[in-house]
Amino acid sequence: SVALRDDGTVVTWGEHRWAQRDDAPTSGRFVSIACGEYHSVALRDDGTVVTWGDHMRAQRDDAPTSGGFVAIACGDHHSVALRDDGTVVTWGDHRRSQRDDAPTSGGFVAIACGDYHSLALRDDGT
Repeated sequence: SVALRDDGTVVTWGEHRWAQRDDAPTSGRFVSIACGEYHSVALRDDGTVVTWGDHMRAQRDDAPTSGGFVAIACGDHHSVALRDDGTVVTWGDHRRSQRDDAPTSGGFVAIACGDYHSLALRDDGT
């Protein structure tokens, strides 16, 4: 389990059989957290993304290292982040085509993930 405290710190607890708590951030100010099946993602107040937990299905591969993000979401073994310019970045597992046809243009205002799929909402409502 993961929680975001009102002071912006992250707390983890619970099962650790699949390394869910490995490398969890212990400092910094965070504004959002998201959890996959065995991995987690947090968004810092400076727009950077932090990932931790299991990596057996590439959950942490290609995670963004730059800033400029405003939202995050997790599927079972993949993650999505929304940049402040309206573009979408995906990373992690791709065994069930979770990352196929990820949008490459901008104009998005919201993101969400299911177990093996992702969604992005455009600024025109589509």
